[in-house]
Amino acid sequence: MKDNQPPSSLNDIFGPVIVRYTRAQAFEEGVLVDAGSLASEAGFQWPVALTRAVWEDCVAWQVADNQRQIGQDPTGRLWDVLVMAVMAIRGSARGGNQLSFSLYRVPRDGVSVTADKVSLKLIVGPGDQGEPVITILQPHED
Repeated sequence: MKDNQPPSSLNDIFGPVIVRYTRAQAFEEGVLVDAGSLASEAGFQWPVALTRAVWEDCVAWQVADNQRQIGQDPTGRLWDVLVMAVMAIRGSARGGNQLSFSLYRVPRDGVSVTADKVSLKLIVGPGDQGEPVITILQPHED
């Protein structure tokens, strides 16, 4: 690149990509969990994924948990996350690609029978092919 010409690409500015971690790799490795068709039933028009941390905290539930705690199932818990995210989107007056929201869920700790409030965030970003996708994360996750 000559000194008097503007850069024509990001590679001209930053150099070549060293490492690229794709969304597909994150699904394969279990870092992201696909919300599947339940997301479109809840009102999403773009694919939705949850981080493993959100899945374990807000969705995961086993039959043994019903015996120790209170009767729930992962589909119902996922529905709660998705519906609260949709409600937050619809109620948001500001633009941007991130949105914080809260919901109540029973912690999967072996003893709790009442719900606690948790905060989550939703990010809209590009998928592996540049298509819009949504990821639901814990507030401290990137």
